Amino acid sequence: MSTATFSEQEQSVVDRVPTQLYIGGQWRDATGGGTLPVEDPSTGETIADVADATVEDAVSALDAAVAAQPDFASTPPRERAEILRRAYEALVAQADDLALLMTLEMGKAVAESKAEILYAADFLNWFAGEAVRIDGNYKVADKGNGRVLVMRQPVGPCLFITPWNFPMAMGTRKIGPAIAAGCASVIKPAKQTPLSMLMLAQILEEAGLPGGALNVVTAKSSGKTMEPLIKDPRLRKLSFTGSTEVGRELMKQASEQILRTSMELGGNAPFIVFEDADLDAAVDGAMLAKMRNVGEACTAANRFHVAESVADEFARRLAERMGALKLGRGSEEGTEVGPLIDGTQRDKVAELVSDAVGKGAKVLCGGQADGDRGYFYKPTVITDVPENAQLLREEIFGPVAPVKGFRSEEEAIAAANDTEYGLVAYVYTRDLSRAFRVAEALETGMLGLNQGVVSNAGAPFGGVKHSGVGREGGNEGIEEFLETKYVLMAV
Repeated sequence: MSTATFSEQEQSVVDRVPTQLYIGGQWRDATGGGTLPVEDPSTGETIADVADATVEDAVSALDAAVAAQPDFASTPPRERAEILRRAYEALVAQADDLALLMTLEMGKAVAESKAEILYAADFLNWFAGEAVRIDGNYKVADKGNGRVLVMRQPVGPCLFITPWNFPMAMGTRKIGPAIAAGCASVIKPAKQTPLSMLMLAQILEEAGLPGGALNVVTAKSSGKTMEPLIKDPRLRKLSFTGSTEVGRELMKQASEQILRTSMELGGNAPFIVFEDADLDAAVDGAMLAKMRNVGEACTAANRFHVAESVADEFARRLAERMGALKLGRGSEEGTEVGPLIDGTQRDKVAELVSDAVGKGAKVLCGGQADGDRGYFYKPTVITDVPENAQLLREEIFGPVAPVKGFRSEEEAIAAANDTEYGLVAYVYTRDLSRAFRVAEALETGMLGLNQGVVSNAGAPFGGVKHSGVGREGGNEGIEEFLETKYVLMAV
């Protein structure tokens, strides 16, 4: 039961959310009746209490997925497509309520939450189309002594572990292709933001998804409850979105059963502005790349490398824009920047800024926490950032933009690539030849060229180096859930 003070609309939305585990098509309490409080990061108050699963509950969820797998795999592709299509339509129809719910548990402004709901829905719509396009091939063997048949089959039971920063979209990006391919799954949403995923499970159930095809396990301890599943020989795939540190540990665990893995891990995105760039467009793009999701995104621009001839002007304009943003509770009218997810994240951001300032960086706007309730941090622009500042090396995950000048194209590329990460980069230039040179030279899985947002359900999302393995979305996304089987036929 909620202990927070909500408006009538907010209370109505919260009251609709199922708070139990969803296992084998049934809503049930955790073994032992344990619960987990979900907090509103703008106030620190409890929104709702959801089931806190035990290891026994997690294993029951995998049991249900394994039991459902044969029948679900044999479901006609058009039926799976129609389930996804109906769920897509439901998300769009309920976007306002789902957005408000997301804002309550995650904090971002409700307009951003609604944009995420529609983005999340796009994955269901996209993979509804992919479900009926799974193909193979048939050909004469090269020596003419048989026929080669290649078929694509579902990989089998999957485990998904999703983060708190995009609580709906990170789920549909995995669940969509799994359903399209005919894979049953267990999903463990982040403990901070489980409500959106519970609502998605309810929507998919109402859309006709068979019991056991999706199982939702909410739990305080991800490692304790998920490790037995990862080491279970019945599981065939693990997909995780989160930090590189946790991803490494999960890959070690997954190696025991040689699991198929998809890992979308940390980022340290460079945002490069050349002297010939349209500066107005670059600042607009910077606001999107930096401030989407309060900066709490793996795709967020983390380092701004700007040609020295325009660096001061760029920083001034960016500080003017960021300093004017209105902070507040995400559901309040006019709010542009909500709180960070919790006190730990706010303290990390403050520490990174303090480290840079202590080493000589200059704060143009922000630079401190805001308010005595919730986890707010003022949008911040920093210049004169020294090479040894931690925020040039670490993922900030907050509304802080460090600006550093460069003298040449080669220097910009070297600085951008000087990181263990390689998820996304942003480049602003009006020189077409330079755009191609830089795009080819940057060590990244994705690139926004004169564009501040790269997320697109119809495109392959993923990184290189320590930013992960595999791709989600696009034509490539369903490949992660399919095995290739070859048959040689005698004739």
